[in-house]
Amino acid sequence: MNVKTYLLIAILQFIIFFGFGQDLTGDWHVLLDLPSSPQRFIVHLKKDSNGIKASYDNPEKDLFNINLDSLTCDGTSIYFGNKRISFKGIVNTESQTITGIYFYKGGQLFITLDRIPIPIQKKGSAYIKKHYDKQEVYITMRDGVKLFTSIYTPKDKSEKSPILMHRTPYTAEETEEDYSYRLVGSTRFLEENYIMVYQDVRGRFMSEGEYVEIRPFIPNKKGKQTDDNSDTYDTVDWLIKNVDNNNGNVGISGISYPGYYSTVALPNAHPALKASSPQAPVTDWFVGDDFHHNGAFFLMDAFNFFSWTPKSNPKLTREWDRSFTIDESDNYNFYKNMGPLKDVGTKYFGDSIPFWKDLMAHPNLDDWWKERLILPHLTNIKPAVLVVGGWFDAEDLYGPLRTYEAIEKQNKENNNRLIMGPWSHGQWSRNKQQNLGNIHFENNTQEYFKKVEMKFFNYYLKNEGEMDIPEASIFFTGANEWKTFDSWPPKEVDQKQLYLNCNEALSFTATGQADCFEEYIADPNKPVPYTEDVHPNRTTTYLTDDQRFAGRRNDVMVYQTEILTEDITIVGPLMVDLFVSTSGTDADYVVKMIDVFPDKMDDYPSNKKGVPMGGYQMLVRGEVMRGKFRNSFEKPEPFVANEVTEVAFEIPDLAHTFKKGHRIMIQVQNSWFPLVDLNPQTFVNIYEADEKDFIKATHRIYHDEKRPSKVSFSVLKQ
Repeated sequence: MNVKTYLLIAILQFIIFFGFGQDLTGDWHVLLDLPSSPQRFIVHLKKDSNGIKASYDNPEKDLFNINLDSLTCDGTSIYFGNKRISFKGIVNTESQTITGIYFYKGGQLFITLDRIPIPIQKKGSAYIKKHYDKQEVYITMRDGVKLFTSIYTPKDKSEKSPILMHRTPYTAEETEEDYSYRLVGSTRFLEENYIMVYQDVRGRFMSEGEYVEIRPFIPNKKGKQTDDNSDTYDTVDWLIKNVDNNNGNVGISGISYPGYYSTVALPNAHPALKASSPQAPVTDWFVGDDFHHNGAFFLMDAFNFFSWTPKSNPKLTREWDRSFTIDESDNYNFYKNMGPLKDVGTKYFGDSIPFWKDLMAHPNLDDWWKERLILPHLTNIKPAVLVVGGWFDAEDLYGPLRTYEAIEKQNKENNNRLIMGPWSHGQWSRNKQQNLGNIHFENNTQEYFKKVEMKFFNYYLKNEGEMDIPEASIFFTGANEWKTFDSWPPKEVDQKQLYLNCNEALSFTATGQADCFEEYIADPNKPVPYTEDVHPNRTTTYLTDDQRFAGRRNDVMVYQTEILTEDITIVGPLMVDLFVSTSGTDADYVVKMIDVFPDKMDDYPSNKKGVPMGGYQMLVRGEVMRGKFRNSFEKPEPFVANEVTEVAFEIPDLAHTFKKGHRIMIQVQNSWFPLVDLNPQTFVNIYEADEKDFIKATHRIYHDEKRPSKVSFSVLKQ
């Protein structure tokens, strides 16, 4: 509570103190300006023989007549509360308003309760139920399997409506009576009278059939052969023939796994499918998304995903059957004590997760992985496409970039666009957020996205507006501004290299020195943590975290430039080229590009944890390469102990301006735990490794005339 708030309440209390007791019974109304959405809050005060009783409604959250257990009221001031909320305020002399502080789980608000009712909010479930009808149906696929589908149709039939569908493995409907919580985040489509459709994919929750993770696409289906592509086709066909008052145009959208279903819908699409928006789409689970990056296993994300993802259900159900609950506040400690990966499935899941066993059975990029890759099949695409991603998406940054790229390269006459913002996984779909962790972006980037998305679907599904959406709408971090381009990556660039030099230097010119290297020891028993803080689960903000903690370790090599004399804007992927040696026979290489802030940042917005922003080392992009895959993901190769070896790999795109007065830093390390599983530093199948296989190793990074370790990239022309 700020000083002005205290003063205001104190003044009002002084004035009211000398007043007379007042009748506070009746209904009191206020519109809460919460971060999620505006919500009506209605307090009911009723007098009986035992005094005044209180309850409240929160219609936008379907909460009605909730008792307020604690109530103190003397006619001039009032306090009430329960486990959910509390309020402390004072009453004006006319008994028409009550001014005070509303406390809730997420924070506090300075509010004024009034006698005047507040209109229904369009973003609440009460509004949705008033304007939309719901029905649940089963749609029969070509092989006879029935998929559970919920359909929301506008009661306003004055014009025909387009259909926007979402296919999900995460349950379409939690209850038969209530409306889906997903609708609250889609009110902009409801205001445009869209028909909204949600479907459980094959084998999930209320849908029949067998569920298969990233089910392989069948290019030339015959007869009753099915995949997620054909299930989408059959669903679209049924919808346009059976849903009343639709205009014959269908769109599909989704984030993460539902984003994958939006991608897989594109090849051989139904003619009525006019637009698709894959957002953070799951795309390649071996090279770049979720569970593997360059063959390195993302242990924490995979284990967490399968611990809360429901098991395969033998019967139709709306209920989640969670596999395992992590009861540990320190994830670093939890995964350190987990033991070798070969025992994890049995120890924690009881072998109830088939895909975990598949992961362990396919350590290399074999045919099993390749047949699950949708990118080669993104040809002859007819629907318009809007690909969406976030620069700080820890799960699926690779997916949107490679999906956009594949459609561009494999479809000469494509209708494909890209939007990338400063977001974590799915953050663009939420309400106003101007920061990620300690890093601020100065504007409401979600609002920009929502306008673009609405324009996209309205144009292709309602034939409204102009199609003036740029080819690529890109938010540049560092500069904190949107830019638009005719292609991504942009073509107007210069090629630059940053060379790793001795004495922790990083420069745009090669050193020219001889026999220059750093030597250090990496110990799997003391891996480099991915973040400084202690958390039970992987954070969403680690991709902007301060890296000062890591650079202070002896097993993290640090290189940084002099203070920049002008802005440098890097666009597109980074190409890493390291010359290394190890006393072991395998190794991971983690490379991080970091924006080092000036020593004084007095004007920078404060953060919740009070982290000093002067000298802050903002992680801009980081990636890992499992060394044994340096030449081939299909055929891993051991290192020859103590022999200089080149390790080259690509780090996914960025769009970041390193401002004048900042520095650029590169950090190199051999673990990133527990984000990435421990490399034993012995050439073995890590999924079958024993504890004895994990050894300390001596590493060297070379950067001299013959072995110039460097990072190459494109710089946007001024």
